[in-house]
Amino acid sequence: MHRSPAVRPRHPRPPGPPARGPDPGGEPVTPLRVLIADDNPVVRAGLAALLATTGDIEVTAQASDGREALSLTRRHTPDVILLDVRMPGVDGISALPHLVRLAPVLMLTYSQESEIVREALLLGAGGYLVHGEFTPEDLVRAVRDVREGRAHFTTTAASALLAELRSSSQPQRTVAQSSERMHNSVVFGLSSREVEIMDLIASGMSNQQIAATCFISEKTVKNHINRIFAKLQSTSRSEAIARWLGTARPGVTGHG
Repeated sequence: MHRSPAVRPRHPRPPGPPARGPDPGGEPVTPLRVLIADDNPVVRAGLAALLATTGDIEVTAQASDGREALSLTRRHTPDVILLDVRMPGVDGISALPHLVRLAPVLMLTYSQESEIVREALLLGAGGYLVHGEFTPEDLVRAVRDVREGRAHFTTTAASALLAELRSSSQPQRTVAQSSERMHNSVVFGLSSREVEIMDLIASGMSNQQIAATCFISEKTVKNHINRIFAKLQSTSRSEAIARWLGTARPGVTGHG
């Protein structure tokens, strides 16, 4: 009896591995490439395994100190760098200003000191996560958001930053300047929340960073800023800061 040949599929799969992370429309998505810099190999392996479970994040390299992180970043051009603070040799803070020129950096560390959090952000870090305070989903979301320029902080980091800003946002401020700030808050009629946000503006923080620090939405931050600008009769951040810190007088534009 003659046997019919096997029927081949109508649409055979093209050669080569399938693209990772298809979007809802079926189009292939380029994986988000991550470099992990941490001196603890167990931490590196755990983070790599966690990120590998997603469909659109790929760990391209792992480094054990800041020097190696810089070398591997130049070689692999990752989209995001996860950076520890304390590492032997070149630590994370020392490497940070060089790394942020090449890719967005998310601090991922056990270090909780307020001065370290503040220094990392001043040097260009896009967020600060403290181990033990985030879920796997939080980490994945933070990696994606930092790639897009949206800041992320865990609770301890945000609280430490706020405490640091309240105590030393103006390290050289004299007693007279502090008194003038209190006087201005009364003169301009700012609420306690507006005073807090105005201090953060004066420290140089962006709307995204203020939102993360105060645990409010960026839209709410913008609403507060609009009210602050109206009360200070200012049209820009620099003008508002000048009035708030006392370097401009309300009488210049006829206020008060």
